[in-house]
Amino acid sequence: MNFNKKAYSAINDLISKEYPKVRLMIVSKNRPVESIRDALDEGALLFGENKVQEADLKFEVLRKEFPNINLHLIGPLQTNKVKQALKTFDVIQSVDREKLVKEISKNLSGLTRTKNFYIQVNIGEESQKNGIDPMNLASFLDNCRQQLNLDIVGLMCIPPISGDTNKFFKEMLNLKNQHNLSNLSMGMSSDYIEAINHEATFVRIGSKIFGNRD
Repeated sequence: MNFNKKAYSAINDLISKEYPKVRLMIVSKNRPVESIRDALDEGALLFGENKVQEADLKFEVLRKEFPNINLHLIGPLQTNKVKQALKTFDVIQSVDREKLVKEISKNLSGLTRTKNFYIQVNIGEESQKNGIDPMNLASFLDNCRQQLNLDIVGLMCIPPISGDTNKFFKEMLNLKNQHNLSNLSMGMSSDYIEAINHEATFVRIGSKIFGNRD
């Protein structure tokens, strides 16, 4: 489905008026350039993409028209895509393993677009999902900051589909506060209000704005 202006306006108005500290991220993965341009025409600038190459192809064109786009990687990052990701994304939210952060650190420079990073936490401890185990977060965060000099500004999670997501959002808030981080990226189309109630600073919404994928 194409960009739904009415749905976007309703969600954006709600967040901007009721929750001014929260940022609405439009998840544009698998959406065509034309639909993303429609969102940009309505004033949206913050987008999340899952795949490095797809994002690079789409947003290289769009940034020529809209240079203030803020693009976040919210999908898993392979080490062989790190160089391209650092040139494409303003923020990488899916830092989740030592091998990856070493590769990122090795390729960081003053010329790379990416400046800030989030650690993805596997808050539901699901074997099929990416993310650092919550029990290992403290040591991993310390290594990212002290040894590899990454600017970790927040945490990101994708909680289990089934069950009460409030439990996992509460755990994420506790981890954020425990480690004195500024940002929490959590909550999607089905549960973004619950995430906001647990102090999410970024909510990632796709289907409520574009409709379900075929």
